[in-house]
Amino acid sequence: MAGFPRVMVGGISVPRLICGTNWFLGYSHTSAAKDRFIKEYFTRDRIADVLCAFMKYGVDAVMGPTQQILADAIQEAQQRTGRKILYICTPGEEKGIAWAKEHGATFCFPHQCVTDALLDRNTRTIRGIEPWLREIRSCGMVPGLSTHMPETIPYADESGIDVESYLQIYNAAGFLCQVETDWVNQIIRSAKKPVMVIKPLAAGRLLPPTGLSFVWSTIRPCDMVVIGVMSAYEVEEDVELSLAILEGRQPEVSLQRTRSKFGLVYRPPD
Repeated sequence: MAGFPRVMVGGISVPRLICGTNWFLGYSHTSAAKDRFIKEYFTRDRIADVLCAFMKYGVDAVMGPTQQILADAIQEAQQRTGRKILYICTPGEEKGIAWAKEHGATFCFPHQCVTDALLDRNTRTIRGIEPWLREIRSCGMVPGLSTHMPETIPYADESGIDVESYLQIYNAAGFLCQVETDWVNQIIRSAKKPVMVIKPLAAGRLLPPTGLSFVWSTIRPCDMVVIGVMSAYEVEEDVELSLAILEGRQPEVSLQRTRSKFGLVYRPPD
């Protein structure tokens, strides 16, 4: 299979599909029990297995926080494949910038817990973010912003701060979106920089064909989708679904099978 389509972000070639990490690190957005299961299941090597599966399709980028297990898994996957992975690091505190540099991050996007805390609706600015961005640049990384607030993108664009991309929640269910999805869509499509949309399957609340069809069909050619998975099987399925949607063809994926669907199986007449 050919490599996944790519776009340029801050002078760096990035695949339009990016590996997310909530399903690796225990952020299920479902329950403490599921978070615990994820944390106990995913070792460094199991995370590396999934990263290597993505890399088979040219998806060589991963977005995640400053966690050692993730950095170790990225290193392991790079050693197995002999190829570099683009690490889009999302630090939640300023000392995380140095950590990101030390662990080989190419991109550094202050996390939502930083960005959105600094957003000022009265002045339409993100007050105090510039020192973060200057430090990111000085460390040789590409700066961007991670946000859950729809105002962040237009305010950042208006103020002309030094960022090359944005992370923004966007999914067909409106899960964790702070305004209606048509408004989020307008913000993404009006952004001056490429946008990486996160939670396209609403943390498992949407089936992949539904969630991926929505985001791929409504974002721009310069935008990207960040998706979390729990196995190499899901990588194969999500890549094929995404490529089929982008190419306007029927996806070559098997449907799930249960006993209740027995009568739905088409049987050609004799």
